[in-house]
Amino acid sequence: MPAWTGGGPKAPRPEPRQPAVTGPSPLRWRPSGRIPLEIVHGERDLTPGIGVLQDRGGNPRADEPMSRLAGRLRIFARAIPRLLIKPLRRESRHPRRILIAHHLLLGDTLLLTPLLAKLREQYPQSQIVLACPKAIVPLYAGRPFDVTALPFDPRDSKSVRDVLLSGPYDLGMVLGDNRHSWLALGAGCRWIVGHSGDRPAWKNWPLNRSVPYPDTAAAWADLATELIDGPPPRAYRPADWRAPQHAALPEPSLLTQPYVVLHPGASTSVKRWPNARWRDLAQRVEALGYLPVWTGGPGEAELIRAIDPDPHHPNLAARLGLGELWHLFAGAQAVVCPDTGVAHLGRLIGVPTLALFGPGNALIHGAGRYWREVPFVPITIADMPCRDQPFIFRREVAWVRRCDRNETTCVAWRGDHADCMGRLSVESVYNALQNVLVKV
Repeated sequence: MPAWTGGGPKAPRPEPRQPAVTGPSPLRWRPSGRIPLEIVHGERDLTPGIGVLQDRGGNPRADEPMSRLAGRLRIFARAIPRLLIKPLRRESRHPRRILIAHHLLLGDTLLLTPLLAKLREQYPQSQIVLACPKAIVPLYAGRPFDVTALPFDPRDSKSVRDVLLSGPYDLGMVLGDNRHSWLALGAGCRWIVGHSGDRPAWKNWPLNRSVPYPDTAAAWADLATELIDGPPPRAYRPADWRAPQHAALPEPSLLTQPYVVLHPGASTSVKRWPNARWRDLAQRVEALGYLPVWTGGPGEAELIRAIDPDPHHPNLAARLGLGELWHLFAGAQAVVCPDTGVAHLGRLIGVPTLALFGPGNALIHGAGRYWREVPFVPITIADMPCRDQPFIFRREVAWVRRCDRNETTCVAWRGDHADCMGRLSVESVYNALQNVLVKV
């Protein structure tokens, strides 16, 4: 059964609430079996730290301090000698081989899609390689934008070695955490570009060009495309991405009628919508003549059963791999879910997707020029007063407004949910759902 998982100072800690690439072996890797869902709930999009995992805001989470040591030593052993000749490196006007170095989870990895599209438009003959968490690699088996996904896990010394040996590259692009500029350098990238402002400063040393975040608000997916020159890519079309392989869906007899997928799970309780509202929404979906179909991770089967015990409403929690989830979404009339990796997957597939944004920022992670033709509807409270933390990927950006608090530190916890989620009424979600169903 698949497992589910998802420049400036750190965000201040809030007060607690009171009461086919040429080269050696790496690209011979082939996925087998079902695609695990261990990262679908990775909407916090953890990026590696030293001894910790860090989320978009730069806050630490538990990690095994020694688990990455072998990989880091291998990276630095190859990168440090190359750092010495950094002044001699020159930018190629026509890069033939390009590496995208990162360790984002599902949601933010999929948000790199406009960058892939722009790279392909700017460099139609170039070989583009995307370092990619192993569990996500099978999504790229159809080679969208003719990109090769190379499995990378900083805790897996073999995958680190394989990325390092996959070079050299003419251009390296670093997204999210700039510590991966060292990976790009170790892999033989002759020119490395990333966003400025990461801390501590040593993460930025391999960069040849640092691009600041803009002074005005923008979607992060669009910001990623500005790391290279040229016009924005054309708008995304679902035909740009071939569906991954999948096994047969469970309970196929129930899925013959039109259905709407409801996905209540999230990586953190502050992103959860109250159970009673999910139940109410499911009843309204059924009253419209659609079958409510529930999805979730292994730990969420009981949660969904508590929300909706009706055996006629399929509970597919812990029963789907990522390929099967894609196939289920592709056949749905709509998907409703919190701000999570699942929301970005729905947008990629082209199914009408309603994403409930509470602590997250819908402008940064739910909008964007590139996705303008896809039926994606962010539902949020635009000016939530406690969505007030100006940090993204450890960078302080004046226009960023996010909240990275948890249930303990949430300043507006309402018994079983955060106020930012509680302010999203059933009526508002239902009305938005009706609007997209009319267009289906």
